[in-house]
Amino acid sequence: CRKQKMAMLKGLALALLVSFVLCYLTSVPCLASPDDFLQCLREKIPSELVYTQSSSSFAGVLVSSIRSARFLTNTTVRPLCVVTPTDASHVQAAVLCGRTQGVRLRVRSGGHDYEGLSYRSARPEVFGVVDLTNLRAVSVNQSETTAWVDSGATIGELYYTIAKDNSQLAFPAGLCPTIGVGGHFSGGAIGMMMRKYGLAVDNVLDAKFVTANGDLLDRAGMGEDLFWAIRGGGGGSFGIVLSWKVQLVQVPPMVTMFNIVKTLDQGAVDIVTRWQDVGPSLPNDLTIRVIVQGQQALFQALYLGTCSSLVATMGDQFPELAMTSADCQSMTWLQSIAFISFWNRDTPVEALLSRTTSLSTYSKSKSDYVQNAISKGVWKDIFSWFTMNGAGLVILEPHGGFMGSVPTDATPYPHRSGVLYNVQYMVFWQGDGGTAANTWLGNFYDFMGPYVSKNPRQAYVNYRDLGIGQNVVVDDVTTFDGGKVWGEQYFASNFQRLASVKAAVDPTDYFRNEQSIPPLVQGRK
Repeated sequence: CRKQKMAMLKGLALALLVSFVLCYLTSVPCLASPDDFLQCLREKIPSELVYTQSSSSFAGVLVSSIRSARFLTNTTVRPLCVVTPTDASHVQAAVLCGRTQGVRLRVRSGGHDYEGLSYRSARPEVFGVVDLTNLRAVSVNQSETTAWVDSGATIGELYYTIAKDNSQLAFPAGLCPTIGVGGHFSGGAIGMMMRKYGLAVDNVLDAKFVTANGDLLDRAGMGEDLFWAIRGGGGGSFGIVLSWKVQLVQVPPMVTMFNIVKTLDQGAVDIVTRWQDVGPSLPNDLTIRVIVQGQQALFQALYLGTCSSLVATMGDQFPELAMTSADCQSMTWLQSIAFISFWNRDTPVEALLSRTTSLSTYSKSKSDYVQNAISKGVWKDIFSWFTMNGAGLVILEPHGGFMGSVPTDATPYPHRSGVLYNVQYMVFWQGDGGTAANTWLGNFYDFMGPYVSKNPRQAYVNYRDLGIGQNVVVDDVTTFDGGKVWGEQYFASNFQRLASVKAAVDPTDYFRNEQSIPPLVQGRK
Protein backbone atom coordinates (compact mmCIF):
# COMPACT_ATOMS: atom_id res chain seq x y z
CA CYS A 1 0.00 0.00 0.00
CA ARG A 2 2.83 2.38 0.90
CA LYS A 3 4.61 1.62 -2.42
CA GLN A 4 1.42 2.29 -4.34
CA LYS A 5 1.00 5.67 -2.60
CA MET A 6 4.60 6.61 -3.34
CA ALA A 7 4.27 5.62 -7.00
CA MET A 8 1.05 7.61 -7.33
CA LEU A 9 2.63 10.73 -5.81
CA LYS A 10 5.74 10.42 -7.98
CA GLY A 11 3.53 10.21 -11.07
CA LEU A 12 1.61 13.30 -10.06
CA ALA A 13 4.84 15.15 -9.29
CA LEU A 14 6.15 14.34 -12.77
CA ALA A 15 2.93 15.59 -14.32
CA LEU A 16 3.23 18.76 -12.29
CA LEU A 17 6.79 19.34 -13.51
CA VAL A 18 5.73 18.86 -17.15
CA SER A 19 2.86 21.30 -16.60
CA PHE A 20 5.21 23.94 -15.18
CA VAL A 21 7.65 23.55 -18.07
CA LEU A 22 4.92 23.90 -20.69
CA CYS A 23 3.48 27.00 -18.99
CA TYR A 24 6.92 28.55 -18.72
CA LEU A 25 8.03 27.82 -22.28
CA THR A 26 4.83 29.03 -23.88
CA SER A 27 4.54 32.10 -21.59
CA VAL A 28 0.81 31.41 -21.46
CA PRO A 29 -1.02 31.24 -18.09
CA CYS A 30 -2.20 27.76 -17.27
CA LEU A 31 -5.98 28.09 -17.04
CA ALA A 32 -8.06 26.14 -14.55
CA SER A 33 -9.41 22.83 -15.79
CA PRO A 34 -12.17 21.96 -13.30
CA ASP A 35 -13.30 18.73 -14.98
CA ASP A 36 -9.77 17.40 -15.22
CA PHE A 37 -9.14 18.41 -11.62
CA LEU A 38 -12.14 16.44 -10.41
CA GLN A 39 -11.14 13.47 -12.53
CA CYS A 40 -7.65 13.57 -11.06
CA LEU A 41 -9.10 13.54 -7.55
CA ARG A 42 -11.33 10.57 -8.39
CA GLU A 43 -8.31 8.63 -9.62
CA LYS A 44 -6.05 9.41 -6.68
CA ILE A 45 -8.36 9.70 -3.65
CA PRO A 46 -11.11 7.30 -2.49
CA SER A 47 -14.40 8.50 -3.96
CA GLU A 48 -16.16 8.52 -0.61
CA LEU A 49 -13.77 11.28 0.53
CA VAL A 50 -14.53 13.67 -2.35
CA TYR A 51 -17.82 15.60 -2.42
CA THR A 52 -18.58 17.46 -5.64
CA GLN A 53 -21.38 19.96 -6.15
CA SER A 54 -23.45 17.25 -7.80
CA SER A 55 -23.25 15.04 -4.71
CA SER A 56 -26.33 14.85 -2.50
CA SER A 57 -24.03 15.20 0.52
CA PHE A 58 -22.11 18.23 -0.77
CA ALA A 59 -24.21 20.89 0.96
CA GLY A 60 -24.19 19.04 4.27
CA VAL A 61 -20.42 18.58 4.24
CA LEU A 62 -19.81 22.20 3.24
CA VAL A 63 -22.15 23.56 5.91
CA SER A 64 -20.82 21.23 8.63
CA SER A 65 -18.03 23.64 9.56
CA ILE A 66 -19.52 26.99 8.54
CA ARG A 67 -19.62 29.09 11.70
CA SER A 68 -21.22 32.28 10.40
CA ALA A 69 -24.54 32.58 8.59
CA ARG A 70 -23.03 35.49 6.61
CA PHE A 71 -21.34 32.91 4.39
CA LEU A 72 -24.32 30.65 3.82
CA THR A 73 -26.25 32.59 1.19
CA ASN A 74 -27.25 32.15 -2.45
CA THR A 75 -24.50 34.56 -3.50
CA THR A 76 -21.66 32.84 -1.60
CA VAL A 77 -18.90 31.67 -3.98
CA ARG A 78 -18.66 27.96 -3.22
CA PRO A 79 -15.96 25.40 -3.98
CA LEU A 80 -15.99 22.88 -6.83
CA CYS A 81 -15.68 20.17 -4.24
CA VAL A 82 -14.79 19.36 -0.65
CA VAL A 83 -12.02 16.81 -0.09
CA THR A 84 -12.08 15.15 3.35
CA PRO A 85 -8.72 13.34 3.63
CA THR A 86 -8.03 10.61 6.13
CA ASP A 87 -4.32 10.31 5.31
CA ALA A 88 -1.47 12.66 4.46
CA SER A 89 -1.20 11.09 1.02
CA HIS A 90 -4.72 12.30 0.20
CA VAL A 91 -3.69 15.87 0.98
CA GLN A 92 -0.56 15.53 -1.14
CA ALA A 93 -2.62 14.13 -4.03
CA ALA A 94 -5.16 16.97 -3.78
CA VAL A 95 -2.39 19.56 -3.95
CA LEU A 96 -0.73 17.91 -6.94
CA CYS A 97 -4.05 17.54 -8.76
CA GLY A 98 -4.75 21.19 -8.11
CA ARG A 99 -1.36 22.28 -9.36
CA THR A 100 -1.45 20.25 -12.55
CA GLN A 101 -4.99 21.39 -13.40
CA GLY A 102 -4.73 25.01 -12.27
CA VAL A 103 -7.27 24.77 -9.46
CA ARG A 104 -6.33 26.39 -6.15
CA LEU A 105 -7.16 24.86 -2.79
CA ARG A 106 -8.39 26.43 0.41
CA VAL A 107 -7.95 24.59 3.70
CA ARG A 108 -10.48 24.30 6.52
CA SER A 109 -9.85 22.87 9.97
CA GLY A 110 -12.65 24.23 12.16
CA GLY A 111 -14.31 26.80 9.91
CA HIS A 112 -13.88 29.75 12.29
CA ASP A 113 -12.14 32.06 9.82
CA TYR A 114 -13.93 35.34 10.56
CA GLU A 115 -14.30 36.06 6.84
CA GLY A 116 -14.96 32.45 5.84
CA LEU A 117 -11.90 32.35 3.58
CA SER A 118 -11.17 28.72 4.42
CA TYR A 119 -14.25 27.57 2.48
CA ARG A 120 -15.53 30.46 0.34
CA SER A 121 -14.09 33.14 -1.92
CA ALA A 122 -14.97 36.81 -1.69
CA ARG A 123 -14.41 37.04 -5.46
CA PRO A 124 -15.45 34.81 -8.38
CA GLU A 125 -12.96 31.95 -8.45
CA VAL A 126 -12.68 28.26 -9.24
CA PHE A 127 -11.28 26.46 -6.19
CA GLY A 128 -11.53 23.33 -4.05
CA VAL A 129 -11.59 22.89 -0.28
CA VAL A 130 -9.52 20.45 1.74
CA ASP A 131 -11.48 19.87 4.94
CA LEU A 132 -9.26 18.38 7.64
CA THR A 133 -12.07 17.26 9.96
CA ASN A 134 -11.13 13.58 9.59
CA LEU A 135 -7.53 14.35 10.59
CA ARG A 136 -8.19 15.10 14.25
CA ALA A 137 -6.07 12.72 16.35
CA VAL A 138 -4.49 13.91 19.60
CA SER A 139 -1.64 11.84 21.03
CA VAL A 140 -0.25 12.79 24.44
CA ASN A 141 3.18 11.74 25.70
CA GLN A 142 2.85 12.03 29.47
CA SER A 143 6.52 11.40 30.22
CA GLU A 144 7.70 14.12 27.81
CA THR A 145 4.68 16.36 28.53
CA THR A 146 4.24 16.85 24.79
CA ALA A 147 1.45 16.08 22.36
CA TRP A 148 0.92 15.69 18.63
CA VAL A 149 -2.38 17.21 17.52
CA ASP A 150 -3.82 17.07 14.02
CA SER A 151 -5.00 20.32 12.46
CA GLY A 152 -8.56 19.02 12.11
CA ALA A 153 -8.97 18.61 15.86
CA THR A 154 -10.75 21.35 17.79
CA ILE A 155 -9.09 23.01 20.74
CA GLY A 156 -11.86 21.54 22.88
CA GLU A 157 -10.78 18.06 21.78
CA LEU A 158 -7.15 18.98 22.41
CA TYR A 159 -7.82 20.30 25.92
CA TYR A 160 -10.01 17.35 26.88
CA THR A 161 -7.48 14.75 25.70
CA ILE A 162 -4.60 16.50 27.45
CA ALA A 163 -6.30 16.92 30.80
CA LYS A 164 -8.76 14.03 31.12
CA ASP A 165 -6.15 11.73 32.68
CA ASN A 166 -3.94 14.40 34.26
CA SER A 167 -5.63 17.53 35.59
CA GLN A 168 -2.26 19.23 36.00
CA LEU A 169 -1.42 19.27 32.28
CA ALA A 170 -2.76 21.99 30.01
CA PHE A 171 -2.04 24.00 26.89
CA PRO A 172 -2.20 27.78 26.34
CA ALA A 173 -4.55 28.68 23.49
CA GLY A 174 -8.00 30.17 22.91
CA LEU A 175 -11.37 29.74 24.60
CA CYS A 176 -13.97 28.74 21.99
CA PRO A 177 -13.90 24.91 22.01
CA THR A 178 -15.05 24.46 18.40
CA ILE A 179 -12.09 26.38 16.92
CA GLY A 180 -9.97 24.17 14.66
CA VAL A 181 -6.35 23.73 15.74
CA GLY A 182 -4.97 24.31 12.25
CA GLY A 183 -6.33 27.80 11.68
CA HIS A 184 -6.01 28.83 15.32
CA PHE A 185 -2.34 27.95 15.64
CA SER A 186 -1.57 29.42 12.22
CA GLY A 187 -2.55 32.86 13.52
CA GLY A 188 -0.60 32.67 16.79
CA ALA A 189 -3.48 31.83 19.19
CA ILE A 190 -3.93 34.18 22.13
CA GLY A 191 -5.65 32.93 25.27
CA MET A 192 -6.17 33.21 29.01
CA MET A 193 -2.75 31.71 29.87
CA MET A 194 -0.63 33.70 27.43
CA ARG A 195 0.60 36.01 30.19
CA LYS A 196 2.08 32.92 31.89
CA TYR A 197 3.09 30.68 28.97
CA GLY A 198 2.78 32.77 25.80
CA LEU A 199 0.81 32.04 22.66
CA ALA A 200 0.05 28.55 21.43
CA VAL A 201 2.76 28.97 18.78
CA ASP A 202 5.33 29.86 21.44
CA ASN A 203 4.88 26.24 22.52
CA VAL A 204 4.99 24.50 19.13
CA LEU A 205 7.99 22.17 18.76
CA ASP A 206 7.48 20.55 15.36
CA ALA A 207 4.94 20.21 12.55
CA LYS A 208 4.02 18.02 9.59
CA PHE A 209 3.47 20.09 6.49
CA VAL A 210 2.48 19.60 2.84
CA THR A 211 4.11 22.10 0.51
CA ALA A 212 2.81 23.63 -2.72
CA ASN A 213 4.85 20.93 -4.50
CA GLY A 214 3.07 18.15 -2.61
CA ASP A 215 6.06 17.28 -0.41
CA LEU A 216 5.48 16.12 3.17
CA LEU A 217 7.97 17.76 5.53
CA ASP A 218 8.70 18.03 9.24
CA ARG A 219 10.58 20.86 10.95
CA ALA A 220 13.98 19.52 9.95
CA GLY A 221 12.84 19.11 6.35
CA MET A 222 11.18 22.50 5.98
CA GLY A 223 13.90 24.55 7.65
CA GLU A 224 13.65 27.23 10.30
CA ASP A 225 12.37 30.05 8.05
CA LEU A 226 9.26 28.15 7.00
CA PHE A 227 8.79 26.74 10.50
CA TRP A 228 8.88 30.34 11.77
CA ALA A 229 6.33 31.47 9.18
CA ILE A 230 3.69 28.82 9.87
CA ARG A 231 3.68 29.66 13.59
CA GLY A 232 1.58 32.81 13.39
CA GLY A 233 1.81 33.94 9.77
CA GLY A 234 -1.84 33.12 9.11
CA GLY A 235 -3.40 30.09 7.43
CA GLY A 236 -3.76 29.50 3.72
CA SER A 237 -0.48 31.05 2.55
CA PHE A 238 2.39 28.57 2.59
CA GLY A 239 0.91 25.10 2.37
CA ILE A 240 -1.09 22.77 4.60
CA VAL A 241 -0.06 21.98 8.18
CA LEU A 242 -1.37 18.50 8.96
CA SER A 243 -0.29 18.24 12.58
CA TRP A 244 1.61 20.04 15.34
CA LYS A 245 3.87 18.84 18.14
CA VAL A 246 3.29 21.00 21.20
CA GLN A 247 4.89 21.46 24.59
CA LEU A 248 2.33 21.02 27.35
CA VAL A 249 2.37 23.20 30.45
CA GLN A 250 1.80 22.66 34.15
CA VAL A 251 -1.23 23.96 36.04
CA PRO A 252 -2.23 23.37 39.68
CA PRO A 253 -4.81 20.68 40.53
CA MET A 254 -7.37 23.45 41.10
CA VAL A 255 -7.54 26.93 39.58
CA THR A 256 -9.68 29.88 40.67
CA MET A 257 -12.03 31.95 38.57
CA PHE A 258 -14.33 34.88 39.07
CA ASN A 259 -16.92 36.79 37.05
CA ILE A 260 -17.60 40.24 38.48
CA VAL A 261 -20.02 42.63 36.77
CA LYS A 262 -19.83 46.37 37.34
CA THR A 263 -22.47 48.78 36.04
CA LEU A 264 -21.94 52.46 35.35
CA ASP A 265 -23.56 53.25 38.70
CA GLN A 266 -21.09 50.89 40.36
CA GLY A 267 -18.10 52.67 38.85
CA ALA A 268 -17.50 50.68 35.66
CA VAL A 269 -15.79 53.62 33.93
CA ASP A 270 -13.28 54.15 36.75
CA ILE A 271 -12.60 50.44 37.13
CA VAL A 272 -12.03 49.79 33.41
CA THR A 273 -9.79 52.86 33.25
CA ARG A 274 -7.73 51.49 36.14
CA TRP A 275 -7.72 47.94 34.68
CA GLN A 276 -5.72 49.17 31.69
CA ASP A 277 -2.68 49.67 33.92
CA VAL A 278 -3.33 46.81 36.32
CA GLY A 279 -4.31 44.01 33.91
CA PRO A 280 -1.02 43.85 31.98
CA SER A 281 1.13 44.18 35.14
CA LEU A 282 -0.50 41.60 37.41
CA PRO A 283 1.43 38.43 38.35
CA ASN A 284 1.74 36.11 35.35
CA ASP A 285 -0.47 33.50 37.03
CA LEU A 286 -3.46 35.86 36.89
CA THR A 287 -5.33 37.03 33.79
CA ILE A 288 -8.34 39.34 33.97
CA ARG A 289 -10.10 40.10 30.71
CA VAL A 290 -12.96 42.56 30.32
CA ILE A 291 -16.15 42.32 28.27
CA VAL A 292 -18.00 45.61 27.77
CA GLN A 293 -21.62 45.37 26.63
CA GLY A 294 -24.55 47.63 27.28
CA GLN A 295 -23.88 49.80 30.30
CA GLN A 296 -21.74 47.34 32.20
CA ALA A 297 -18.37 45.63 32.21
CA LEU A 298 -17.71 42.00 33.08
CA PHE A 299 -14.33 41.26 34.66
CA GLN A 300 -13.49 37.60 34.09
CA ALA A 301 -10.43 36.09 35.74
CA LEU A 302 -8.43 32.88 35.56
CA TYR A 303 -5.90 32.43 38.36
CA LEU A 304 -3.48 29.52 38.56
CA GLY A 305 -3.67 29.38 42.33
CA THR A 306 -5.93 29.36 45.38
CA CYS A 307 -8.81 31.63 46.34
CA SER A 308 -7.03 33.00 49.42
CA SER A 309 -3.97 33.95 47.42
CA LEU A 310 -6.13 35.56 44.74
CA VAL A 311 -8.06 37.65 47.28
CA ALA A 312 -4.77 38.89 48.75
CA THR A 313 -3.38 39.80 45.32
CA MET A 314 -6.54 41.60 44.26
CA GLY A 315 -6.72 43.53 47.51
CA ASP A 316 -3.15 44.66 47.05
CA GLN A 317 -3.11 45.40 43.32
CA PHE A 318 -6.70 45.95 42.19
CA PRO A 319 -8.80 47.00 45.20
CA GLU A 320 -11.07 49.05 42.93
CA LEU A 321 -12.81 45.85 41.83
CA ALA A 322 -13.70 45.00 45.45
CA MET A 323 -13.25 41.28 44.88
CA THR A 324 -13.87 38.98 47.88
CA SER A 325 -13.68 35.26 48.61
CA ALA A 326 -17.39 35.03 47.83
CA ASP A 327 -16.51 35.71 44.18
CA CYS A 328 -14.14 32.72 43.98
CA GLN A 329 -15.05 29.64 41.98
CA SER A 330 -12.53 26.82 42.32
CA MET A 331 -12.31 24.05 39.72
CA THR A 332 -9.86 22.12 37.57
CA TRP A 333 -8.29 23.89 34.61
CA LEU A 334 -10.36 21.76 32.21
CA GLN A 335 -13.55 22.69 34.07
CA SER A 336 -12.57 26.36 33.81
CA ILE A 337 -12.46 26.09 30.03
CA ALA A 338 -15.95 24.59 29.98
CA PHE A 339 -17.17 27.26 32.40
CA ILE A 340 -15.83 30.13 30.26
CA SER A 341 -17.09 28.54 27.05
CA PHE A 342 -20.63 27.73 28.18
CA TRP A 343 -21.16 30.20 31.05
CA ASN A 344 -22.41 27.43 33.32
CA ARG A 345 -20.48 25.95 36.24
CA ASP A 346 -22.39 22.68 35.91
CA THR A 347 -21.51 22.07 32.24
CA PRO A 348 -19.68 18.71 31.98
CA VAL A 349 -16.22 18.83 30.45
CA GLU A 350 -17.40 16.36 27.79
CA ALA A 351 -19.27 19.28 26.22
CA LEU A 352 -15.87 20.48 24.99
CA LEU A 353 -15.92 17.60 22.50
CA SER A 354 -18.97 18.90 20.65
CA ARG A 355 -18.29 20.42 17.22
CA THR A 356 -21.82 21.77 16.82
CA THR A 357 -22.54 25.50 16.59
CA SER A 358 -25.62 27.50 15.67
CA LEU A 359 -26.06 29.19 12.29
CA SER A 360 -28.99 31.30 13.42
CA THR A 361 -26.84 34.35 14.17
CA TYR A 362 -24.80 36.58 11.86
CA SER A 363 -21.64 38.24 13.15
CA LYS A 364 -18.82 40.56 12.15
CA SER A 365 -15.63 41.51 14.00
CA LYS A 366 -12.72 43.94 13.92
CA SER A 367 -9.69 44.29 16.19
CA ASP A 368 -7.15 46.71 17.62
CA TYR A 369 -4.21 46.87 20.01
CA VAL A 370 -3.86 49.49 22.74
CA GLN A 371 -0.38 50.65 23.73
CA ASN A 372 -1.27 53.68 25.87
CA ALA A 373 -4.05 53.69 28.44
CA ILE A 374 -7.24 55.43 27.31
CA SER A 375 -8.37 58.27 29.57
CA LYS A 376 -11.41 58.16 31.84
CA GLY A 377 -13.12 60.85 29.81
CA VAL A 378 -12.81 58.81 26.62
CA TRP A 379 -14.09 55.72 28.41
CA LYS A 380 -17.21 57.67 29.34
CA ASP A 381 -17.69 58.36 25.64
CA ILE A 382 -16.99 54.71 24.78
CA PHE A 383 -19.74 53.50 27.11
CA SER A 384 -22.19 55.87 25.42
CA TRP A 385 -21.64 53.98 22.16
CA PHE A 386 -23.21 50.91 23.75
CA THR A 387 -26.56 52.65 24.07
CA MET A 388 -26.85 53.10 20.30
CA ASN A 389 -28.88 51.12 17.80
CA GLY A 390 -27.01 48.05 16.58
CA ALA A 391 -24.45 48.14 19.41
CA GLY A 392 -22.36 45.02 19.95
CA LEU A 393 -19.65 44.30 22.50
CA VAL A 394 -15.90 44.54 22.97
CA ILE A 395 -13.54 42.04 24.57
CA LEU A 396 -10.30 43.36 26.09
CA GLU A 397 -7.51 40.77 26.42
CA PRO A 398 -4.52 41.86 28.57
CA HIS A 399 -0.98 41.23 27.40
CA GLY A 400 2.11 41.84 29.53
CA GLY A 401 3.75 39.12 31.60
CA PHE A 402 5.53 36.50 29.48
CA MET A 403 4.21 38.17 26.32
CA GLY A 404 6.27 41.28 26.99
CA SER A 405 9.49 39.27 27.26
CA VAL A 406 9.26 37.75 23.77
CA PRO A 407 11.04 39.59 20.91
CA THR A 408 8.78 41.04 18.22
CA ASP A 409 10.36 38.84 15.55
CA ALA A 410 10.40 35.58 17.54
CA THR A 411 7.26 34.51 15.64
CA PRO A 412 5.19 36.35 13.03
CA TYR A 413 2.83 37.58 15.81
CA PRO A 414 4.43 40.98 16.54
CA HIS A 415 2.18 42.35 19.28
CA ARG A 416 4.48 41.77 22.22
CA SER A 417 6.38 44.32 24.32
CA GLY A 418 4.54 47.61 24.77
CA VAL A 419 1.07 46.19 24.16
CA LEU A 420 -1.38 46.72 27.02
CA TYR A 421 -4.27 44.76 25.55
CA ASN A 422 -6.04 43.54 22.44
CA VAL A 423 -9.52 44.79 21.55
CA GLN A 424 -12.03 42.62 19.72
CA TYR A 425 -15.14 44.42 18.47
CA MET A 426 -18.10 42.16 17.74
CA VAL A 427 -21.63 42.70 16.45
CA PHE A 428 -24.41 40.16 16.03
CA TRP A 429 -27.70 40.17 14.18
CA GLN A 430 -30.32 37.85 12.75
CA GLY A 431 -31.98 37.74 9.36
CA ASP A 432 -31.80 41.02 7.45
CA GLY A 433 -30.98 43.15 10.48
CA GLY A 434 -27.30 43.66 9.74
CA THR A 435 -27.37 47.26 8.55
CA ALA A 436 -27.57 48.85 12.00
CA ALA A 437 -24.99 46.45 13.48
CA ASN A 438 -22.44 46.95 10.71
CA THR A 439 -22.95 50.72 10.69
CA TRP A 440 -22.35 50.81 14.43
CA LEU A 441 -19.24 48.64 14.08
CA GLY A 442 -17.70 50.78 11.35
CA ASN A 443 -18.43 54.07 13.09
CA PHE A 444 -17.22 52.86 16.47
CA TYR A 445 -14.02 51.49 14.92
CA ASP A 446 -13.40 54.90 13.33
CA PHE A 447 -14.06 56.62 16.66
CA MET A 448 -11.44 54.42 18.36
CA GLY A 449 -8.72 55.29 15.83
CA PRO A 450 -7.01 58.05 17.86
CA TYR A 451 -6.75 55.86 20.97
CA VAL A 452 -5.19 52.68 19.59
CA SER A 453 -1.90 51.70 17.94
CA LYS A 454 -0.78 53.72 14.92
CA ASN A 455 1.61 53.49 11.95
CA PRO A 456 0.35 50.93 11.36
CA ARG A 457 -2.94 50.52 13.19
CA GLN A 458 -2.44 46.94 14.34
CA ALA A 459 -4.90 44.05 14.07
CA TYR A 460 -4.97 40.35 15.01
CA VAL A 461 -4.92 37.99 12.05
CA ASN A 462 -7.15 35.43 13.80
CA TYR A 463 -9.82 38.14 13.93
CA ARG A 464 -9.58 38.39 10.16
CA ASP A 465 -11.13 41.53 8.68
CA LEU A 466 -11.33 42.15 4.94
CA GLY A 467 -12.29 45.73 5.76
CA ILE A 468 -8.62 46.60 6.36
CA GLY A 469 -7.59 45.53 2.85
CA GLN A 470 -7.52 42.78 0.26
CA ASN A 471 -4.86 41.44 -2.07
CA VAL A 472 -4.24 42.81 -5.53
CA VAL A 473 -3.40 40.18 -8.15
CA VAL A 474 -1.35 41.07 -11.25
CA ASP A 475 -0.36 38.45 -13.82
CA ASP A 476 -1.82 35.75 -11.54
CA VAL A 477 0.46 36.63 -8.60
CA THR A 478 -0.40 38.70 -5.54
CA THR A 479 1.51 41.98 -5.38
CA PHE A 480 3.66 42.75 -2.37
CA ASP A 481 2.59 46.40 -2.18
CA GLY A 482 -1.07 45.40 -2.30
CA GLY A 483 -0.54 42.93 0.53
CA LYS A 484 1.27 45.49 2.69
CA VAL A 485 -1.96 47.45 3.12
CA TRP A 486 -3.40 44.79 5.42
CA GLY A 487 -0.28 42.69 6.07
CA GLU A 488 1.61 45.24 8.12
CA GLN A 489 -1.44 45.71 10.33
CA TYR A 490 -1.40 42.01 11.22
CA PHE A 491 2.35 41.40 11.19
CA ALA A 492 4.08 44.82 11.42
CA SER A 493 7.80 44.51 10.58
CA ASN A 494 7.48 40.72 10.22
CA PHE A 495 5.40 41.05 7.05
CA GLN A 496 8.39 41.41 4.72
CA ARG A 497 10.07 38.28 6.10
CA LEU A 498 6.81 36.36 5.64
CA ALA A 499 6.69 37.51 2.02
CA SER A 500 10.27 36.37 1.51
CA VAL A 501 9.44 32.93 2.90
CA LYS A 502 6.39 32.80 0.61
CA ALA A 503 8.61 33.54 -2.40
CA ALA A 504 10.93 30.71 -1.41
CA VAL A 505 8.28 28.03 -0.84
CA ASP A 506 5.37 29.07 -3.10
CA PRO A 507 6.70 31.55 -5.70
CA THR A 508 3.81 30.96 -8.13
CA ASP A 509 1.31 31.90 -5.39
CA TYR A 510 -0.65 28.65 -5.54
CA PHE A 511 -1.96 28.96 -1.99
CA ARG A 512 -3.80 32.23 -2.27
CA ASN A 513 -6.83 34.00 -0.83
CA GLU A 514 -7.93 37.58 -0.29
CA GLN A 515 -5.47 38.01 2.59
CA SER A 516 -2.77 35.43 1.93
CA ILE A 517 0.89 36.41 2.16
CA PRO A 518 2.20 37.61 -1.26
CA PRO A 519 5.54 36.35 -2.57
CA LEU A 520 8.27 39.01 -2.40
CA VAL A 521 9.81 38.44 -5.81
CA GLN A 522 12.76 40.54 -6.96
CA GLY A 523 11.68 43.12 -9.50
CA ARG A 524 7.99 42.96 -8.55
CA LYS A 525 6.03 45.24 -6.24
